[in-house]
Amino acid sequence: MKHYFSIGELLTDYRNDRDLSQMDLAVLINVDIRTIQRWEKDITLIKADKEREIAEVTLLPYQLIRNLNANIPIPTFYDFRIRKYSLTELNNELPDARWFKERVKEFSNKIRTIDPRKDMEILRKDLLFQKNNLEPISRNTLTRAIELLPELNLMIMDDYGNYSGHSIVLPLKSATYEKFKKREISDTDFTIDDLANYKTQENPVFFNYDITADCNDNLFYLAHDFLNFFRNIPHDSYEYCSYTMRYDSFKLNEQLGLELLWKGDVQRDALGLEYHPRLYTGNFKAYLSED
Repeated sequence: MKHYFSIGELLTDYRNDRDLSQMDLAVLINVDIRTIQRWEKDITLIKADKEREIAEVTLLPYQLIRNLNANIPIPTFYDFRIRKYSLTELNNELPDARWFKERVKEFSNKIRTIDPRKDMEILRKDLLFQKNNLEPISRNTLTRAIELLPELNLMIMDDYGNYSGHSIVLPLKSATYEKFKKREISDTDFTIDDLANYKTQENPVFFNYDITADCNDNLFYLAHDFLNFFRNIPHDSYEYCSYTMRYDSFKLNEQLGLELLWKGDVQRDALGLEYHPRLYTGNFKAYLSED
């Protein structure tokens, strides 16, 4: 992560990361180019009522913008590749699995079930980024997944009510999952017909389509609700699977007791960053039963 000390430095790096000119950014957030130039040179600050709009358009964490957009900025770390911020260097890396269990009694009231009527636009924008600009699952498929599994299809908001992350889990039919494991289909092929009511399945399959948060604390709160669901699930047998491209999640999946089933070819996005598709499978029984 890079340590940022001003909003101007952050906006300049954002443009470079997204390959945008100052004019491109001005059009994107509906200001004139001179405003962008003043912000980047730290001559003027962003008006408070503009901070939320910039966060929504750029997907930069709102708290990150607030920290740096001040007369006395709060220095903050940020990584454009994994889109996470932190206030201290010690909190830059993704914690190991023990960290989640040590804080098992903590919870957040900032988490709610995804509302397809008002959350879909920002979710699809974020998913396009997370999935390396591949078309995400359809609105209808996601809406049905939320209906079938509201406990795991979640949004987390920051203290100001702004989007800070999500969890999307699809309850798959066993036949669909078998095809996916054999690489006969991809996650972009999933439709409503591939979903099942896990409560009626003898061996339900939970496919982690995407989980992300703008800082480790918010990731923890999502994981807290996530793991509590599996701690209390009435089924004796279930399979959880995680298809991930993010390098920072590989070790955590293994610490949670998941098995690496296969690795895909290394991919690169438009900026040359590497993505390593991997499928992890298993369940959390051993992890959750450990002292």
